[in-house]
Amino acid sequence: MLQRRVLLAGAAAAPLASRMARAQAQPIRLAVLGDFSGPYRHLSGPTAVACVQQAVEDSGIRQRGIAVEVFQADHQQKADTGVGIAREWFDRGGVDVVLEVNNSSIALALNGLVREKDKIHLNTGAATSELTAKACSPNTVQWTYDTYMLARSSGVASVRAGADTFFVIAADMAFGHQMERDVTKFVEAEGGKVVGSIRHPFPGTMDFSSFLLQAQRSRAKVVAFANAGQDFITCVKQAHEFGLVSRGQKLLGTIGFVNDVKSLGLETAKGLLLTESFYWDLNDRTRAFTRRVLPKTPDNYPNQTHAGNYSAVTHYLKAVAEIGAVRAKQSGREVLEVMRRMPTDDDAFGAGSIRIDGRHLHDVYLFEAKSPAESKGAWDLLKLVRTTPAAEAFRPLSEGGCALASG
Repeated sequence: MLQRRVLLAGAAAAPLASRMARAQAQPIRLAVLGDFSGPYRHLSGPTAVACVQQAVEDSGIRQRGIAVEVFQADHQQKADTGVGIAREWFDRGGVDVVLEVNNSSIALALNGLVREKDKIHLNTGAATSELTAKACSPNTVQWTYDTYMLARSSGVASVRAGADTFFVIAADMAFGHQMERDVTKFVEAEGGKVVGSIRHPFPGTMDFSSFLLQAQRSRAKVVAFANAGQDFITCVKQAHEFGLVSRGQKLLGTIGFVNDVKSLGLETAKGLLLTESFYWDLNDRTRAFTRRVLPKTPDNYPNQTHAGNYSAVTHYLKAVAEIGAVRAKQSGREVLEVMRRMPTDDDAFGAGSIRIDGRHLHDVYLFEAKSPAESKGAWDLLKLVRTTPAAEAFRPLSEGGCALASG
């Protein structure tokens, strides 16, 4: 942990030349603040770190004479813990960028801290769309997804396919609450109806029987899970045990991942719909990236949040190379201004851009889990259903209420 590797800053009264020399000697420091021990470990944690390391290697930044270090810490799904770690990183550890933060409450709390410290938050894991709405910041980019995008992609597709009644089971946390609202909005806009919803404790339960029985009694055509990680996996397994699927109810993961499908197995997961911004077997570039990173994480293929770390760091290091490490360490806001000016392009997400409100724009994909007979290998799990172009996938800038968009 970085707490054990602290470099003390020099005295504030040191001459400018001395401060510049120290800045030149200090490496760029990237820190992954994620889930390394909890229900999202397989979706975050070590594989996210591996993808950050791969981005550093692929960038060639070290060959330019710029040193880069990568750190990690477990936020334990607690906002005070996560923000406390980040504050120490910024105040004592010389960290420039915090990545991942796959918890919406922590991400929103961190959002104010990076603005105060003029550091950078490249958020690749939290789904709350508030990060690009009233909480938008010149120091934060939301890279991978948000509740608006996920709900639009999965909800609209389901209704258009004839599944027009929904029951939502949501985690009782900021992400779950907003996903529930967004799913309801998009389903109703398409002429469908949310016939019921319920929230389960997070964290705090592995028995979802009472919630699933209510979903079953609702007779909704779709049971949508606004949760993730082990909670989502357990919900799907228990839904099968209670006969929801056998009685004709379709299961929808509003924020499902290829790793979840792997954990469930295709016999259980087949037909499950989920939206991802990345899939390892999508095209030649995604396959090439996956081949490079797998030696670092052989037991867990990268998903969209993992790949989002690769994509975000790749673009960040391009900006650092353009303005130099000294200026990059002096102002996170200046680096993000450079990042917004340059189009993004990498092997994980392809072409994209960063909007003024901090929303990274890229194509989005709706996948369906294959049947066992369709799969040709251990991680051959998903088939593409629909592509939503970047211009259509995310909330319009005019609807978010971000003050940066009107300034």
